[in-house]
Amino acid sequence: MATPTLANFKLPQIDNEPMLNYAPGSPERAKLEAAVKEMAAQGPVEVPVVINGERIFTGKTANQLNPSNHASVIAKVHEADAALTQKAIDGALAAKAEWETLPFNDRVAVFLKAADLLSKKYRYKLMAATMLGQGKNIWQAEIDAAAELCDFWRFNCKYAEEIYCQQPPKNAPGSWNRTEFRALEGFVLAISPFNFTAIAGNLPGAPALMGNVVVWKPSPMAVYSNFLVYELLEEAGLPAGVIQFVPGPPEEICGTAINHPDFASLHFTGSTHVFRNLWQQIGNNIHKYKMYPRLVGETGGKNYHILHSSLDEAGVRHAALQTLRGAFEFQGQKCSACSRAYIPQSLFPAFKKVLLEEHAKITQGPATELHHFCGPVINKASFDKIKSYIDHAAVDDDCEIIAGGQCDDTTGYFVQPTVILTKNPMAKTMKEEIFGPVLTVYVYEDVDFEPTCQLIGDTTEYGLTGALFAKDRASIVKGANLLRHTAGNFYINEKCTGAVVGQQPFGGARASGTNDKAGSWSLLVRFISTRTIKENFVPIEDFAYPSNAV
Repeated sequence: MATPTLANFKLPQIDNEPMLNYAPGSPERAKLEAAVKEMAAQGPVEVPVVINGERIFTGKTANQLNPSNHASVIAKVHEADAALTQKAIDGALAAKAEWETLPFNDRVAVFLKAADLLSKKYRYKLMAATMLGQGKNIWQAEIDAAAELCDFWRFNCKYAEEIYCQQPPKNAPGSWNRTEFRALEGFVLAISPFNFTAIAGNLPGAPALMGNVVVWKPSPMAVYSNFLVYELLEEAGLPAGVIQFVPGPPEEICGTAINHPDFASLHFTGSTHVFRNLWQQIGNNIHKYKMYPRLVGETGGKNYHILHSSLDEAGVRHAALQTLRGAFEFQGQKCSACSRAYIPQSLFPAFKKVLLEEHAKITQGPATELHHFCGPVINKASFDKIKSYIDHAAVDDDCEIIAGGQCDDTTGYFVQPTVILTKNPMAKTMKEEIFGPVLTVYVYEDVDFEPTCQLIGDTTEYGLTGALFAKDRASIVKGANLLRHTAGNFYINEKCTGAVVGQQPFGGARASGTNDKAGSWSLLVRFISTRTIKENFVPIEDFAYPSNAV
């Protein structure tokens, strides 16, 4: 059936999703409390593999645990194998032709509707799943599972519209030039992390918006919230097969996908080590593919705050509070979390005083106790890794634990927010990514600001986020220039976490990823293949050039 000719459409006004406050006694807090209690009472949920819209209960299951109470099972997750992954790929490729030729306004409508469904109908349910399954407190769940995911879906539509508007500005007489932004030839493999439900929704959502089909492997520690995202997209009208929901063993699923000749792109958020291994495997398979795959990755970080001696008392207090937030929000389980701080000698006494006084006010407990600032880390492996760094610092002569340091996995995976003071700028906890609530502080001589900026870049292989706190403009300019390549997201007098879609496109380079900037047009163009079309209207009368005349 022929597609009717439609007018060009203007998208609705795109703004950031308004944040709710969840103050005690507020209507939104009551609704969220009810959603959390209902979800906790329902017991384990069976989460299937979903291929071509069909729920498949394989019988081979893994448990997603509540990290606040690891005796509690959130979901029993049915896992795919190589055969089901192949079926998912085949189904996605079968759905591709109809989806990529669907008019842009109809693809956009799916994601705009999904954002509106999330903003209202699904908000509290998805937040509850993120809190119980991933250990987020109310505020972290609100900014992630509600606001940021709405923002990703809406702003992606805006950026896609802007991309499609880019057309050749010139046409020779008798001809017409135009540009077509095609989906990639093949399928996209999306591998999402546990720590952001919004990222889980964006990794398959962004390429799908641009006309691609996607095989989505969610993190085993976030399957339930991710499945709710999938169901939400279905309700918004996403056709069966466009996104295939394929939880299960990463080696089997990813191995099957990247060995397929129609593998066209990897959209990944996770560890640097895993991304590098996948890149290597893809490189080894390069002769198999129909096209050179697009590899898009946001990986690790070893992010920093540096204070300049120009700060006054108020500036030092502000920097200390921002450092506490940047280091310990969501238990440091953000790729952007502040993990190292560089403080000038003259400011350290005041900085330390504020840091320790405010640190003492931090409470920690399960997500169901809504007043806590900190919750658990995600699982046993994470707990053991983070604890090993704290244990190392406890016996390192160059290090002193000045706050926190206690770890308890009796009921949940709780690591107390920990501050380490080191005399060695190359200490283990200054160099290696920990991905937990551990901040290491190094005190430098005031006159060594420039060498310390150099030290920041030389200490680790990462380049994700960083923040400079300074008062005078000359020092801000100098620091920003010295630190230019140390962070893809750089902050001035602001903590190094909390990038907002539509305001700070997010991503880093070096070992932190391909810096394609989620939440911007530059990510979306990685999932299109451009075709230039020139159409001639006037026939030529001779093959010879005017300069050939005798």
